[in-house]
Amino acid sequence: MIPILMYHQIDEPPVRGTPYRGLTVHPRSFRRQMHWMRRLGYQGLSMRQLMPYLDGRRKGRVFGITFDDGYENVLRHAAPILDACGFQATNYFVVQQLGGTNEWDRDEGVPPAPLMDVAGLREWVALGHEAGSHTLSHPALTRVPPEQAGLEIRDSRDRLEQLTGERVGAFCYPYGKLSTDLVDLVRAAGYDNATTTQRGLVRPTDDPFTLPRVAVMRSTHVLRFLQKCLTRLEDGKRG
Repeated sequence: MIPILMYHQIDEPPVRGTPYRGLTVHPRSFRRQMHWMRRLGYQGLSMRQLMPYLDGRRKGRVFGITFDDGYENVLRHAAPILDACGFQATNYFVVQQLGGTNEWDRDEGVPPAPLMDVAGLREWVALGHEAGSHTLSHPALTRVPPEQAGLEIRDSRDRLEQLTGERVGAFCYPYGKLSTDLVDLVRAAGYDNATTTQRGLVRPTDDPFTLPRVAVMRSTHVLRFLQKCLTRLEDGKRG
């Protein structure tokens, strides 16, 4: 089984009591996590690179690295660490918010955080990383009409391809909200894979359009991190 790591922000965590504070991992913790995986002989891959391992065409000590939302601090703090380790990653961008902030979190009291602009997106790709889609505007796709959901899925892919000049094959469901119909829409839109917020390691029999991930939080100390990645205990949390 193969772990796909799920991160959001890589930065100094906000003050105690801030909603969703746990989604911000300190750069020192991220560096420690990546260096441990490298020491153990693992190669960190983007979703594009990981697919041959997930479907059995290739074998090796690999894991996936993903970031949700396209935060600027990932480019600033995580990218140099990934480069030092020789790892690559996938970042899921909210296309209409490029250069904006995480507006979808406003009602939850989450502080605004800058997202990469178009130049940052292109820099991310130029560094060898992958740009994936997190829709146009980050809606809960199960709560919008099917026509809007289809637009969010299809148009975000098209716009990312226009902006980067690269094929976009990776998708991530906002809030992890999905249904059979949404999975069909993602598949029909031409993506190769899609990740969820469901916890667990990827099994060979998993649908590539409903892939589980390993959530890495601010409080995930390195031993727990390794336990999540390298054992089957995390797999028992799948719903």
